[in-house]
Amino acid sequence: MLDIKFVRENPDLVKENIKKKFQDEKLPLVDECIALDAELRKVQTEADELRAKRNKLSKQIGGLMAKGQKEEAEAIKAEVSKDGDLLEELSAKQTELGEKLTSKMMIIPNIIDPSVPIGRDDSFNVEVQRFGEPKVPDFEVPYHTDIMESFGGIDMDAAGRVAGNGFYYLIGDIARLHEAVIAYARDFMIDRGFTYCIPPYMIRSKVVTGVMSFAEMDAMMYKIEGEDLYLIGTSEHSMIGRFIDQTIPEEQMPITMTSYSPCFRKEKGAHGIEERGVYRIHQFEKQEMIVVCEPEDSMKWYDVLWKNTVDFFRTLDIPVRQLECCSGDLADLKVKSCDVEAWSPRQKKYFEVGSCSNLGDAQARRLKIRIKSKEKGNHLAHTLNNTCVAPPRMLIAFLENNLLPDGSVKIPEVLRPYMGGRKFFIRSTIPSRDK
Repeated sequence: MLDIKFVRENPDLVKENIKKKFQDEKLPLVDECIALDAELRKVQTEADELRAKRNKLSKQIGGLMAKGQKEEAEAIKAEVSKDGDLLEELSAKQTELGEKLTSKMMIIPNIIDPSVPIGRDDSFNVEVQRFGEPKVPDFEVPYHTDIMESFGGIDMDAAGRVAGNGFYYLIGDIARLHEAVIAYARDFMIDRGFTYCIPPYMIRSKVVTGVMSFAEMDAMMYKIEGEDLYLIGTSEHSMIGRFIDQTIPEEQMPITMTSYSPCFRKEKGAHGIEERGVYRIHQFEKQEMIVVCEPEDSMKWYDVLWKNTVDFFRTLDIPVRQLECCSGDLADLKVKSCDVEAWSPRQKKYFEVGSCSNLGDAQARRLKIRIKSKEKGNHLAHTLNNTCVAPPRMLIAFLENNLLPDGSVKIPEVLRPYMGGRKFFIRSTIPSRDK
């Protein structure tokens, strides 16, 4: 959410930013917010003047009573009472105008960074660089669920009977691989200086509206019936929410944390054939990164975060690329964002496995997250988040890139300590241990 003072002083810039995001239907909001703000400030001035008058009159009443001038005192009391009724009306109007202004302000998108490419949708996203050589093997790579089934590792039919579409059972070696990847990601991030955390998996509505736009909320979040609680779509939600209404000493900056959580998403809308299987599902697990930092440091941390994901995937022998998200593909709170995409030998193309975002002070403004500084005074923090790894989608890239011609799967060296020392998965009803 933008600062209303910024909108008031830079209406053309805010409108131009809306146009760059191809959200022209939101253009009237700028003038509406400026008008509401002017009305609100007028009411506030009237209320302040009335309070000052009432305080002055109240002091006069005491003086008149001390002099025995009761009639004059009673007349002023009646005026104070009348002013009190009017002040109550003004206070109610202030609340109403403030709520209207806030609701409209929360729809206006954040100002994007000048480096963001301009485009209507994700087809305008720009490849920045590649890491690792994408290869297509000289044998057929089966669909990822077929690879998992070859190890007796997945049961989506049973999950459909139990929970419906978009769920799965992971079994045996594939389930162990899933947990191994999460455990390795945890240690990978800890080794990079991030503090490990397991957050709440449910959050209140004030946190939800603090960390995401209304459109994202509607498309993603599951509401707990009868409770002011939502299941998190990513641990970033509760991790950033941890600092709600907090003023953090500058000595504690930056705060860098990595978190594990299950994630729950509605995933509204139709998806293509390449998103069946375990690509887009309602429940998955993820190792996340979040940073709370000084405003001048947020772009530096942005680069640190997405590079962490690239380095993680390269240790697993998976080629990846960085894709810069265009203006129309950015969620409203984001200043800048990029995707890390993994190579799919079967599809012969890259697909998204992680997303890194700099949200500027948007979340901090909504959640009132400030930094206490002697030199700069209290000011809003900047927040960032990034996916380290999110299996089972990541398992698609892992299995395809490490599949061997005989149907076995190579386990990269860094993952072997989490897999009991094994080097391969071999199709067999008896677990194999290749030393």
